[in-house]
Amino acid sequence: MTRDAGPTPPSERIVSLDALRGLALLGILVINVWVFTMPEATLLNPTVYGDFTGANYWAWFAGHVFGQSKFITLFSALFGAGILLFLDSKAEKGQPAVRLHYRRTAILIAIGLMHAYLLWYGDILVAYGVTGLVLIVFRDLEAKQLAALGGLFLLFVPTMELLAAVTLGGDAIAGQWAPAEAALRQEVATYRGGWLEQLDHRVPSSFQRQTTGYIGSTFWRVGGIMLLGMALYRWGVLTGERSTRLYRRLVAGGVVGVGIVVAGVAYIEANDWSADAALYWRQFNYWGSLLVAGGYLGLVTLFARWRPNGPVTRALAAVGRTAFTNYLLQTVIATTVFYGHGLGLFGSVSRVEQLGFVVAVWAVQVVLSVLWLRYFRFGPVEWVWRTLTYGEPQPMRKPE
Repeated sequence: MTRDAGPTPPSERIVSLDALRGLALLGILVINVWVFTMPEATLLNPTVYGDFTGANYWAWFAGHVFGQSKFITLFSALFGAGILLFLDSKAEKGQPAVRLHYRRTAILIAIGLMHAYLLWYGDILVAYGVTGLVLIVFRDLEAKQLAALGGLFLLFVPTMELLAAVTLGGDAIAGQWAPAEAALRQEVATYRGGWLEQLDHRVPSSFQRQTTGYIGSTFWRVGGIMLLGMALYRWGVLTGERSTRLYRRLVAGGVVGVGIVVAGVAYIEANDWSADAALYWRQFNYWGSLLVAGGYLGLVTLFARWRPNGPVTRALAAVGRTAFTNYLLQTVIATTVFYGHGLGLFGSVSRVEQLGFVVAVWAVQVVLSVLWLRYFRFGPVEWVWRTLTYGEPQPMRKPE
């Protein structure tokens, strides 16, 4: 029997999955704020700009160890799982699942392109959308096959970087690792300028990320994580269906992952942050982040089981259910505060102040998400996305 067309109602949603998405969405701002406030090169090498001593060093250290690549990994796995969840849900309702997937993904890419070129070059929506169009061909694979393929995808980038490290050394990334002082000053001036001036950096940076950067790196990392997310969904791990023992093991693995990332910091510092050591250093966080993200998965799932209706679980789930809106809202708030068309604070914010900004945005987003969902079924961007996907307006307000 064919059910009414439309998205999954709140009553059928998986709370732990929404809570995981909420944690991931909030967590990615810890890292995105680095490049909302400082030159792009600080994402690769934090020593090139800003004070890197005392409390500012420890603010970076905490972000690197517990945030960098961890929350985006969790977000990517959830996106991969979401593809299969969507397809399964639509097929169960007798709807054209694959056609709807292509349509909703094309809309996602369109929104991502506007986000990237009009607001912020760090957009992930285009990469997610394009990768989602490719990975749907693997939808019928078994969980073990999805996991194995994901592992192969994940081997590509570190293998290429190790080859570069052995054959070229630091020359392979010298320009990115230690950009000229003049280039850094120019980027700061650009983002302290008006919206039109910002295009000088945003457009080429967005284009590079969506072309050579995507083909050479992002596709393999994001694709590999999405495939693992698909496998974890098929195994019932992401949907909270497995044993408490398994989730505790994931938490233990997360502790090991933290140790690996900390060892990486010790390694790069022992080598005076040299470009020669950087390609090896990146290996520590690349692999360690997978374990740390798994640890977050275990922690949130166990917590959601313990307090399924508690305020923390409900708050994270509310943010997760409005993740699309909240992701774009983070960009709007940050660019208004830090770019020249707003307060123009780009390049003048310390790493401690960055964390203060992050906490303030978290507070706003949690409160707004909880309040919004008291009255509405979806976030505003989610509503637009779903309405365009299904070709008819979706009911927005909750019944009285």
